[in-house]
Amino acid sequence: MSNSWPAVTDRGELRGSAGAHSCALGIDIGGSSIKAGLVDLERGRIMGERVVVPTPHPATPETLTNAVRGAAAQVLAQQPGGTSSPESGYEAPLTPPVPAGVAFPGVVKNGVVTFAFNLDDSWLGANIEQTIGAALGRPCVFLNDADAAGIAEMTFGAGRDWHDRTVLMLTLGTGIGSALFTRGRLVPFTELGHVEIGGEDAELSASASAKVRFGMDYPTWAAKLSRYCWEMEKLINPDAFIFGGGISQDHADWLHLLDLQTPAVPAAMFNDSGIIGAAVHGADVAESIGRKALQR
Repeated sequence: MSNSWPAVTDRGELRGSAGAHSCALGIDIGGSSIKAGLVDLERGRIMGERVVVPTPHPATPETLTNAVRGAAAQVLAQQPGGTSSPESGYEAPLTPPVPAGVAFPGVVKNGVVTFAFNLDDSWLGANIEQTIGAALGRPCVFLNDADAAGIAEMTFGAGRDWHDRTVLMLTLGTGIGSALFTRGRLVPFTELGHVEIGGEDAELSASASAKVRFGMDYPTWAAKLSRYCWEMEKLINPDAFIFGGGISQDHADWLHLLDLQTPAVPAAMFNDSGIIGAAVHGADVAESIGRKALQR
């Protein structure tokens, strides 16, 4: 399925059109875990239980595809009539099959992975549509994991009041993901966590995993994160920062320690934003393609 990037402010009109899906499957692939859920597209909420499985190591195309397929099977098995088994994989209980969005920690162009920093190098040059897409057996769109989180926050969460401004969402986890929006439109596949500070990628010292790896307390880590954000203020001059990732749930412990000129807020959906944004984008693209087909 080809990709497209409607403005965040267009999404309500897309979902509200006749025949639009009311739910979609969202999958968020991270360096340490894969999260999946069925998303209510009107409320921006996960329906049922969120499924979390470990990201395999090494995360090759084969091992990661199997893990993603297994996570999807568990989500769909929760729905009425859903079944799953290691032998048969899964049967989709929802008719017609709901679309899916997959948030991937890297860059995907024309179905091919061109960058995947926190996964196995064997992904470089791999066709993700022929691996994960084929295994899911339904209309499927791939996007960057931080972009997915940003779409969720700009549509339903902390960024709703900044559609006419420039917003930078940063997801703090294994690395630093970035999603840049200006006037409601996403600039896709930015990798601003790899901006060099002091001769090394910023995420090596300012990500949430770096805090754990080096045993930093919150003030020490906040100083590292502030230094990185100063660079973003200088290069991009955003009107707001939104901080996501698992550590955003602990924002009361560290957000006030940041020394920034720019307003900064935590993600409203915390670690669910990647699932929700992936599902929203997957449904938007499916609906856009369906509309074009009807107009022919």
